Amino acid sequence: MARPGKLICIGLNYRAHAEEAGLALPESPLCFAKWPSSIIGDGEAIALPSVSDQIDFEAELAVVIGTRARNVDVATALEHVSGYACFNDVSARDIQMREGQWSRSKSFDTFAPMGAVVPAADVGDPQSLAVRCLINGETMQDGNTSDMVFSVAEIIAFLSQETTLEPGDVIATGTPAGIGMTREPARYLVPGDTVTVEIERVGTLTNPVTG
Repeated sequence: MARPGKLICIGLNYRAHAEEAGLALPESPLCFAKWPSSIIGDGEAIALPSVSDQIDFEAELAVVIGTRARNVDVATALEHVSGYACFNDVSARDIQMREGQWSRSKSFDTFAPMGAVVPAADVGDPQSLAVRCLINGETMQDGNTSDMVFSVAEIIAFLSQETTLEPGDVIATGTPAGIGMTREPARYLVPGDTVTVEIERVGTLTNPVTG
């Protein structure tokens, strides 16, 4: 699986997800990094680490930058997108909550499954896509990118203010409601699970889970 120079993630970017987490909507995009070394492809296994027993799933739309973007505006931001992909922001919740920072807990090896990139022209409007996550065929998340707090174009414009986005860079745009941590009872990944991310007009991403 090709690894980008930057893998930037956006937190709390769906209204329903922020509500289920009991958190206020952010006033600007909440950004964190996942190490590119955590990326795996479709069909590859998510390996659960021994240091956490609260490994969560997050179905997300990933944006792949196609042309260099620096200080771009919202109106032209999507012109810098080459394509979109299914993404799973796998997260060690106990470590995330205990340490109070996100990058380490979300950057374990295999914690960034990413599917094939679909050309932007084939996807069209990125703000009208159904996003689902299924575990063993059971629907866990069922949302739509129309629920985003900040649109794809707004995210790109915001990020380009402080850093140059280069061709191949990936932005994961947040997850809808239904994550394992907020369910009653909580539903974390266990060996033998199969996780599938489905995004309308983008495709599917399926990964087995191993211990």
